[in-house]
Amino acid sequence: MRRASRGRITLVLGGARSGKSAFAQQLAERALPPVLFVATATASDEEMVARIAVHQAARPPSWRLLETQRHVAAAVRADVCDARTILVDCLSLLVSNLVLSRDVEAGDTSTAGSELEAAAQAEVRDLVALARGRGFELIVVSDEVGMSVVPPSPLGRTFRDALGRANQELAAAADAVYLLVAGIPVDVKQLAAKRVSG
Repeated sequence: MRRASRGRITLVLGGARSGKSAFAQQLAERALPPVLFVATATASDEEMVARIAVHQAARPPSWRLLETQRHVAAAVRADVCDARTILVDCLSLLVSNLVLSRDVEAGDTSTAGSELEAAAQAEVRDLVALARGRGFELIVVSDEVGMSVVPPSPLGRTFRDALGRANQELAAAADAVYLLVAGIPVDVKQLAAKRVSG
């Protein structure tokens, strides 16, 4: 097992049902224990409660759970204990929580969108700084939403843009970036490095 003094950051991207959460969990199982699993989902209805239960059942019982909808780095800092690996699932719901915490539809969407992008990027920077500063293995799951249709509502477009910017911010800082396609992980940073060097 490896111990990275500066911390190691991995971003796992994918669409819905691409296998990204399962792959991220496999990475965490091979990383340094103990593992802290950070869940950003909210049990807003019965269907979501059922989804959360399925995810919980799939995780090793030795993993500790931290549930937080926003300010993830601060929550981890306050509750990290002896954890060496932090798995955040997922950045998409974190950004969604930021969007839904503000009245985007009723206000100036351009101003609100800029503020939300800044807030999402601040969340990412705080997580990166925490991982680097404490030497954690940080694994973050997120959705790649830029390949779908343009959302029909201002709220949907604001979410897509804020998450896209947050993904870029995290990918730039990450040591590894994987894109899951039909359950198959593609090492995006490795491919990019080969293209530059080749």
